[in-house]
Amino acid sequence: MESSLQILVVDDEPAIRQVLVGMLSRAGYSVDQANDGEAALEHITKGAFDLVLSDIKMPRMDGIELVRRVRALGLDTQFLMMTAFASMDTAIEAMRAGAYDYLIKPLRKEDVLRRLAQLGNVIRLQDENRTLRQIARAIGQDHCPLGSPSMQRIERQIQKVAMTDHTVLITGESGTGKSVHARAIHDASQRSGGLFVPVNCGSIPEQLLESEFFGHVKGAFTGADRIKKGLFVQADQGTLFLDEIGELPQHLQVKLLHVLEQHQVRPVGSEEFRKVDVRIVAATNKNLQAMVREGTFREDLFFRLNVFNIHIPPLRERPQDLETLLDHFLTKNAAKFGDKVVFSLAAEAKEAIMAYHWPGNTRELENALERASVLTEDGVIGLGDLPDVFARFAPRIPAGGTVKSVGARTLRERVQEIEAQIILEVINECGGDRKQAAKILGIGLSSLYRKLELANVPKL
Repeated sequence: MESSLQILVVDDEPAIRQVLVGMLSRAGYSVDQANDGEAALEHITKGAFDLVLSDIKMPRMDGIELVRRVRALGLDTQFLMMTAFASMDTAIEAMRAGAYDYLIKPLRKEDVLRRLAQLGNVIRLQDENRTLRQIARAIGQDHCPLGSPSMQRIERQIQKVAMTDHTVLITGESGTGKSVHARAIHDASQRSGGLFVPVNCGSIPEQLLESEFFGHVKGAFTGADRIKKGLFVQADQGTLFLDEIGELPQHLQVKLLHVLEQHQVRPVGSEEFRKVDVRIVAATNKNLQAMVREGTFREDLFFRLNVFNIHIPPLRERPQDLETLLDHFLTKNAAKFGDKVVFSLAAEAKEAIMAYHWPGNTRELENALERASVLTEDGVIGLGDLPDVFARFAPRIPAGGTVKSVGARTLRERVQEIEAQIILEVINECGGDRKQAAKILGIGLSSLYRKLELANVPKL
């Protein structure tokens, strides 16, 4: 992957600028030029340059003053200064003003390219640290290999497409784990050393979408008081995950198509294009083909995105994955509480989970178990710890305070009956004092009440 750093060459000698611009362009850099400090400052405030390769001694505004002005504006553009050996003191002064390093003239091609490569790594690391502070990357911890034939097929698809640079469109109902699989593609790819930048296209106000995607220059609009790098630039050399791509308005669809075709972006308010090397993974729970027929989604963009399609089936169509997901999420929840905590499922809770139809898919399962992990007081998640809707998916214990045997019963039914009978016996031994009974049983009073309520035991 060629570099897409944006470099500004600043020197008052045209011959030196011409040589440097040609050399850097052939090396794969995006390069612009300025003939002195004032012209350079104008360029820098209008465009998001990553690096400035600047001479120190220049008319009107020298390189040291240029560094000071840029730093005063709060811009994080890096400076690599050029100076003659006899001007070493001024080079040190430039570094004190905020320059990263300096090169001594006459310049050697190998030295320039090596130093730019080193500085490029520093810039990318700074961008990554900045982005990591803004973007939660926890979804990478959620990938869980599943055993159903459909999910094993998807795992094979991910491993194959990850090693290419093809655009991928992930489809499936809400909550099926599209973002997790997008991250798995990135992690298995040659871009894994770069950033994975997720963005929900439906969560950004429409008036800010273009700025978020492509960035803006200072003064591009009211409130644009400094240069902003867009998501495409942040994801350079990595992967940009466009979640809920079906929510993208049509005028942005046109601009996204341009990026996919030309591999360059233009910040809002700028006249300059910038090359980007980004792999696109998109996802949607909508039927994009139907949207194309309705005229709400561009057909040409759909074909560009749908180079490789991965469809994730809903959880209700692969119940064999439930067991694995249960273990995964219970283990994940236990880690939040500490090493000594172990969560397990009571028989009636597990059977209700297995019988439920899961309209919210994997996300609903994770949320239900996280809630239950907070509510349970003994580490054993019962039916009462789950959301109320699950009560309909487990047989009721007969009312009246006793449990009767009625023919052949499942293991779950037997355990449920025994549990209810024990609770009632302890309450009787305590003379109806449920608080004392809960203490003897080693459970919380609220847990006892929930279990009795689910068993239809009349209130005393």
